[in-house]
Amino acid sequence: MNRYDRQISVAEFGVDGQKKLAAAKILVVGAGGLASPVLQYLAGAGLGHIKVMDYDIVSVNNMHRQTIFRTDDLGLAKAGAAATNMRGLNPDCQMTPIIEPLTPDNIASHASDVDLVLDCADSFAVSYSLSDYCLNRLPLIHASVVGTAGYVGGFCYNAPSLRAVFPDLPKRFGSCAEDGVLGPIVGIIGSLQAQMTLAVITKQLSSPLGQLVTYDAIGNRFGGFRFDGVEEPDASLAFVSPLQIKSGDLVIDLRGADEADLITADAQRLGIDQITPGLPLNGVGHVVFCCRSGQRAWAAAEKLSGFWSGSISLIATGDQNFIRKRG
Repeated sequence: MNRYDRQISVAEFGVDGQKKLAAAKILVVGAGGLASPVLQYLAGAGLGHIKVMDYDIVSVNNMHRQTIFRTDDLGLAKAGAAATNMRGLNPDCQMTPIIEPLTPDNIASHASDVDLVLDCADSFAVSYSLSDYCLNRLPLIHASVVGTAGYVGGFCYNAPSLRAVFPDLPKRFGSCAEDGVLGPIVGIIGSLQAQMTLAVITKQLSSPLGQLVTYDAIGNRFGGFRFDGVEEPDASLAFVSPLQIKSGDLVIDLRGADEADLITADAQRLGIDQITPGLPLNGVGHVVFCCRSGQRAWAAAEKLSGFWSGSISLIATGDQNFIRKRG
């Protein structure tokens, strides 16, 4: 027990906390900037089994903030490299890499046997899909960082979901690729994710479920609030996978012809400006909007729901060119 002596010595943690940690199994979705402190601190602390899921490869522009990787890892699958490096940090921790994208139809197969899910992905479509699955089922420690600011919170299980706290998508949803990100900000928020995970698993500290913490490097300001009593929305725009498209669905692909081929042979390629009351919807019971990130699909769905009361689903395809190249 020499490896864990210093944390066992913490009165609020102790031997009981260490045993609970060693018996735990978690799923970490995303193996990038947020996952770097998450994986290092949780593997180092002696968490029993970590499944890490990511489909990306290590690139040189990741290195300033994704500190679990080394130059020799360039070009390798992030999940595989992360698992290898964490085994080197602590062989007590079982690491399982999952080198595939998370989709609405594969969440259950990867999350059904874990005690907690950490959302370390830079994708709001992944975040909402995880929240939908974890609601009333599993604790979800979700975080997001863009530019100089970020937040982290404990959602689902016996707390409100991500959709309850953020029911509407902002007009512009930033990402690390578009807006940049500072490495230390990711380190701060990811470390808070790791600490919240320890608190939930060991039950030795105040539960972070139902709590959101914010940090802004401009002025070095921490903030936050509790959201325990927030009600779940009556209806929500659910993400589905292409495999869940059904015969008779009206599939609208919002991507341009220069972005990707149509998602299905009978899909219609339209822009958001073409989602109008003149759209032929007679006899249509379900509309599926498709785009790369899900942002345009969400906006189109909100526009359609203003004059049509049928069922709507969303698909975020991701970077299909990257997937084809990796495949």
